Amino acid sequence: MYKDIDYVYDALDRFEQVTGMKFEVESSRKEYDAIVTIQDVQFVVVAKLELRTSNRGIVLSDLKDKEENRKCPIIVVAKFIASDIANELKDRRINYIDGAGNAFIEQNQFHVFVSGQKSIKENKVKQARAFQEAGIKLLFNLLTKPDNLQLSYRRLAEEVGISIGSVSNVINELEELNFILKTNNKRILKNKTDLLQRWIVAYHDVLRPRLLKKRMRFAKIEQLNNWESLPIHETEDICLWGSEPAAAIMTGYLRPDQFTIYTNANWQSFVAEFGLVPDEDGDVEILQLFWHDEIKDREQAIVPALLIYADLISSGLDRNIETAKMIFENDLQYIK
Repeated sequence: MYKDIDYVYDALDRFEQVTGMKFEVESSRKEYDAIVTIQDVQFVVVAKLELRTSNRGIVLSDLKDKEENRKCPIIVVAKFIASDIANELKDRRINYIDGAGNAFIEQNQFHVFVSGQKSIKENKVKQARAFQEAGIKLLFNLLTKPDNLQLSYRRLAEEVGISIGSVSNVINELEELNFILKTNNKRILKNKTDLLQRWIVAYHDVLRPRLLKKRMRFAKIEQLNNWESLPIHETEDICLWGSEPAAAIMTGYLRPDQFTIYTNANWQSFVAEFGLVPDEDGDVEILQLFWHDEIKDREQAIVPALLIYADLISSGLDRNIETAKMIFENDLQYIK
């Protein structure tokens, strides 16, 4: 899929105005967003329209992948970088330039640090339906079960719990955005990795905040230390581990610090049994189940791998990103 990176040239032009440093850009190499030369040093460009909290983990994961396979230093070039993310990039010694000319570059040959240039975050245009609530739910269904793309709009609407009109609008938009190819007898998901990244950002920006029911904490340290023994799989209603505890069960690799439960029940119906008490700063979050859980694994009681991956990668924590990659490689290969 064609990637519009005109903002990379704009950011570099602004950087040149602020610093006086000349640059050259080559954007014809398919394996990179671009190659930029500054002060006779070549950098691999990682182009991101925006860097903010919701896509922080995705960007850090992408950078880590490119760092492992790099042939020259990496620089992030973005139209907008939130100030806290810019500080984090600097602390991690990751080179960056934003659209206002703010920059951090640290190489043997030279050092640059520019801050305080006013960065204007443009008002967002109306978000596509595909990345609003109904579209996020539909995409979760299709990314989890790609064969469902062949279902009728009516069947999809029933399975996802949205209107037939919403299904039609979202599918049409996905075709326009080059994420669905429609042939004579079937529909095919395209550019699935890019679609997954956009879905993760939309899920955490739009839908996930609406799903939060309550924050809690374990009343006793014994319950925290023995969280795996909680009778979550024995509840009458649906309760499923998500994020870190789900990843721990799935991979046997991660020890959770934060706990996520997705449920279709009222939180009051099970928290006493789980030894939970309300706490606005607690390490347990209870979220509303937003999909139809047709096949519930009563033994593991975990959410689908796609949702575990999304929550882990969005946390931005190195240990979670590492575990998310394991899940992607082992359970989400079909998305590549």
